[in-house]
This record gives sequence, C-alpha cells and structure tokens, in this order.
Amino acid sequence: MILSELLQAIKPIQVTGATDIDVHAIQFDSRKVEAGDLFVAQAGTAVDGHTFIPSCIEKGAAVIVLDNPAYLAEPKPGVTYVLVQNSEEALGRLAHQWYGCPSEKLTLVGVTGTNGKTTIATLLYEMVRALGHKAGLISTVVYYVDGKAFPSTHTTPDALALNALLGQMVEAGCKYAFMEVSSHSIAQERIAGLQFKGAMFTNLTRDHIDYHKTFDNYRDTKKRLFDGLAKDAFAVTNADDKNGLVMTQNTHAKVFTYSTQTMADHRGKILEEGFDGMLLSIDNQEVFVPLVGRFNVSNLLCIYSAALCLGFDKIDVLRILSALKPVNGRFETIHSPKGWTAIIDYAHTPDAVENVISTINEILGSQKPKAESQKPKLITVVGCGGNRDKGKRPMMAQIAKRGSGQLILTSDNPRDEEPSDILADMTAGLTEDELRSTLVIEDRSAAIQTACTLAQKGDVILVAGKGHEDYQIIKGVKHHFDDHEQVRKYI
Repeated sequence: MILSELLQAIKPIQVTGATDIDVHAIQFDSRKVEAGDLFVAQAGTAVDGHTFIPSCIEKGAAVIVLDNPAYLAEPKPGVTYVLVQNSEEALGRLAHQWYGCPSEKLTLVGVTGTNGKTTIATLLYEMVRALGHKAGLISTVVYYVDGKAFPSTHTTPDALALNALLGQMVEAGCKYAFMEVSSHSIAQERIAGLQFKGAMFTNLTRDHIDYHKTFDNYRDTKKRLFDGLAKDAFAVTNADDKNGLVMTQNTHAKVFTYSTQTMADHRGKILEEGFDGMLLSIDNQEVFVPLVGRFNVSNLLCIYSAALCLGFDKIDVLRILSALKPVNGRFETIHSPKGWTAIIDYAHTPDAVENVISTINEILGSQKPKAESQKPKLITVVGCGGNRDKGKRPMMAQIAKRGSGQLILTSDNPRDEEPSDILADMTAGLTEDELRSTLVIEDRSAAIQTACTLAQKGDVILVAGKGHEDYQIIKGVKHHFDDHEQVRKYI
C-alpha cells in the first residue's frame, strides 16, 4: 500500500521524507522488520521501541512512525519519518487501514467488564450462528472466523493480529463479529480505529490493579469504549453494578439497561435452580437455560439485551438461549459415580470467587438432607497467579474460606514467582484458627486429588482459577495442566 494512503488513517504532527513509496508491511516488533517495511516505535512498558529504530533502518525499513521527537535529530537519507502524538494509537489506526477497514464492513460488538466477558461474547456468537448468520469471535478461550477456530493468544490481540482476524471474517462473509475488549487493549490502543456498532458492560470489581495502579484508572479505561461509540450504535449496561451508568454517562450511543434487582429496560430472575440449569423469568417470559448462577442470569440478560438491539426477534432469542451450553471452564460440572459433583470455573478475582461460591451454596442450601450429618459441603481448591495483583490474594483466601466447608489453597500459574510466596500472601488473609482448618498443598494435582479423596456423596468440589486454561507457567516454562483432566483422573 502506498504510504500516502496509509497516512489518511492518522493525523501526523510531522512527515519528513517521501510519501509516494510502497509500504511492504507494518511491524511493531523490530525483529520482524524487513526491507520496505513500516516500523512503529512504541515506548512500551518494559522496553522502549524507539531504541530499535537504528537496527530497523539497517534492516531496510522504509518508514519509521514514532512519538518521541528526540529520535528525529539525525534522520537517515531515504527513510521517511512520521511523527505522531501517540504511536500505539497510530499503530491501531494504520493496521485498520492496512486491512481495508474491516470493522466498517461488519457489525462489530464489544463486551467489557471484569467478569462475564467470555461467556457473553461466546454465547452471542453461538446465538447469531444458530439464527443462520455468519459470525466471528475474539475471546480469551478461542478465536473463530465463522466456524473455523484459531488458538487464542490474548483476550484482545495486538492491533495487527486483531485487524487481520477481522479482515478474515469479512473475507469469509461474516456479517457479525463479537469480541472481548480488555482494559489492557483499551489502554494500549489496540482497538484504535475500530468502529463498534455496539458495546456491553458486565460488572467492575478489583482486577489488573498491578497494571492500572488504581481502581479509578481501571474503571475509566473501560469507560473509554463507550465514550467512543457513535450515535447510531447501542450501549448495553448492567444497572445492578454501581459503575453501570458511569460507563454510559458520556456516550453518544443509545443506552439500554438490564437488571436482576432494580428497574431496567430488561429484567430477569431465577424461578428454580439446580446444578444442571435454571428456570428463569426474562421480561415475564419463562425459559429454562442449561447455565447456573445469579451471575449467569446477568450474563444472559446482557446477551438478550444485545440480541434485541441487533434486531433479532424476542421469541427466537429466548429459544436459542434455552439451547446454549456453558463456555469451556465457566461453571462446568463433572459428576462422580460416587455421588459428588466437581465444578471447574475460571474465577480468578475476589468477586468471581464469591459469586461462584455463593451460587453453589444457594443450590446446596435448597437441598434437604435427611440429617445434619448428611448435609453436603463445599470443598474449594483455589490459588492465585504469579506476576499479578498481589493485593487480591488475601481477599480471595478470605472469601473462599468464608464460603467453603473445606478450603485447599494451591498453586495456579506461578509464572516467575515462587508458589510458596504466593501462598504466603493468600494465607496472610486468614486468622490462626482459619489456618488450622485450611489445607495448603502447593502441587495443584495433589490438591485436586486430595479434594476428590475427601468428597462424600452430595458434596461439591470447586476447582477455581484456571477454567479453560490447559497449562501452568513455571519459571518461564509452559507445562501442560488441565483441571478437567485432573478431576477425571482422580474420579
């Protein structure tokens, strides 16, 4: 593509050099640069990409996009320099232009929030396909171009990969695209240039404070998705979350609310509940769904609201909802022949752990044992990831202990940290009495085995934290580890 055409997507502060040259590819990783490429230098969080400009020029880079004017001091002949306000934003907009502005040819809908993003994006994708339309999905678990699956690398991929995926969806004839929009992707401008036809907000609780530093920064970053919506777009938000209306207070889009507790455009409540599903009332229509938990009522209401915004028939939407299956690693049940149940869930934040534990206890409480000694108990196996927000570790232990009959603390994804240090942070949230009745088993497989050994008929084992993930990262090495496989092994 000719550089002058690419530059139509951004507003450069200054351009030094020719703009009638043919750009062979866009790169932000200096190791991938080849002759004729455009290199976008980004400051980054660990390494400043501007320092690689000389090596990129040696490799033959024809264009350098940068936001640090200090690197313009000694321009090299034959190289075009494009100075911009923000290199990350420029990369997003250039990538969108490079791939033919794919979001403008799709009905692109984004979902953001702390919990529920994967379930909502995935089930919307499945619903639209069940209604006979081609669609794409970008989620934490997997990427789909219509029915073709691709491994997921990030909740929201980098700008080049993201626009390439959207471009493939257009080529495959997709009309709709649903994607999770993480706070990191908004902060790092990976979605810059994309035209969203709709956005949804799930909830906001403590997460990623290690990156955003404060909860307010985290909240305001999420809010930017809604601030950027056009007048002909829609915004669906959770009226039960205190930040729900904060998200939409400055949006130009038409706003719709959903709730299980208060007045809203769309309301829902649980009529009956068990481990295999719920009978719900949604806008006064009864529907049975094979999902469990009050948090999933909110997720389904969000899906329902968005589907109506997209113009689908209410009865068709409810019919499809009744046939949808749980997303991999989201409150998945495995039944033991000995009469106990294991639940695999991705819950890895204090709020998510509390939601899933309260759901399990509500269902257990509705069951009437013949004697107190036969009362079923919840055995929780949970850990915390390394190189992530340390402040939530004692909170998660407190919540899990408070709601469980037996708590087993274990390793999750330690990454570069020592598992014992992570567990020490978790146990710091427990009293001496609570610690005496808590098992700390560093090896996750052994922890799951112990839970399976302790479980009696009617009990529930919650294995929380990893969900769909089939690996553990230990000291930079990725090892295969799947909670589903471990539970089945010990059954």
